[in-house]
Amino acid sequence: MAKLAQTIAKYVINGNFMVDGIVEKHDVIGALFGQTEGLLGQDLDLRELQKCGKIGRIEVSINTQNGKTTGKVLLPSSLDIAETVLIAASLETVERIGPCNVSVKIESVEDLRESKRKQIIDRAKGLLSRTMSKLPDTSTLSEELMHSVRIMEIKEVYGMPAGPEVKTSDAIILCEGRADVLNLLRHGVKNAIAVGGTAISKEIPTLCKKKEVTVFVDGDRGGSIIIKELKQIADIDYITKAPEGKEVEELTKKEIFKCLRDKVLTASYVEKNETSKPHVEKKSSTKTFFGFKKKPVPVNNTKRNEFTPNPIPKQIDENTKDFLKEQLNKIIGTKAAALFHEDNKFAGRVPIKELKNVISKIENPTVIVLDGELDFEILKTAEQTTIKHIACTEKTSLTSSKIHIVSL
Repeated sequence: MAKLAQTIAKYVINGNFMVDGIVEKHDVIGALFGQTEGLLGQDLDLRELQKCGKIGRIEVSINTQNGKTTGKVLLPSSLDIAETVLIAASLETVERIGPCNVSVKIESVEDLRESKRKQIIDRAKGLLSRTMSKLPDTSTLSEELMHSVRIMEIKEVYGMPAGPEVKTSDAIILCEGRADVLNLLRHGVKNAIAVGGTAISKEIPTLCKKKEVTVFVDGDRGGSIIIKELKQIADIDYITKAPEGKEVEELTKKEIFKCLRDKVLTASYVEKNETSKPHVEKKSSTKTFFGFKKKPVPVNNTKRNEFTPNPIPKQIDENTKDFLKEQLNKIIGTKAAALFHEDNKFAGRVPIKELKNVISKIENPTVIVLDGELDFEILKTAEQTTIKHIACTEKTSLTSSKIHIVSL
């Protein structure tokens, strides 16, 4: 009789027996086979089931004491649970072993797969615990994802590394090299193009004729040299530099935005930094960049580089604060933006990536509530409309003289 492999058996029948006399193991096994033969029909006959491997070898342990024999019986089964319990119940019908009376009692039918399931669950818990301890938080994953996406967006314009919006944007930023473009792109500035250091591309003057141009260079002597070269060959509107001793490629997001806000008109930069040279008045410009409008002043005006900000709006009232807070809580997790008319009347909701195009199409919007971080381009577009308040779920370093910006 072959023993059924434990990897095949699904159940084990556990039973006890007591014999009024002294018997051997083979006597017990013989009685189990003999007295259950034909009891449940040919399909559930123990001998036939063992031959085809559906019932394993019957294991018997005995203990003889005071003229009586007690013991245990184990029977592995690969049958389904209904057939297995029928076999188990049939064993209790055995009444004699040889000339001795016997009582058989089935204690349990054990599901071997249950213990395997417990092992699987315990192992899975251990693996999950180890895996979870190595997972970064959501903000880190989001930042890494956005960083990868933005890096993939770098293009070439006239053979120069550039952001994806250089061709379509009305304003561009000229920086020194590819690393500068990548850092700006990493922080959401998509309209920067590298001029190639001091070896400025011959295509730059042509590009500058059609765009509002800001030069953004390193805070060192090399940056100053590039500014001088660009002024001689191209039409430059604004100039800004990284903090002294720093390079654009190593600036943080906050530092980048501050530099862009603090840019000055080219004429003002020349007067301040190149006073030894005769000043040539540059044509007036009323262009805006990232929503910060500067008013050009005549050359003979002693107060150069003055901003003409839009009137700062009045402090928002408590009702408006409560409304913005309520809408921020509602929009969390949607990755969308909601727009409202005057008196907080709902105007509609759109995905954030479509917000820039939709703002100008809504009639007299006054409030934007968005699930995410406020983008420069969105702010720039909003400042050209009737928007008064922008609320976002992520903190932002952006400011505006026209719009109240709040975040959670």
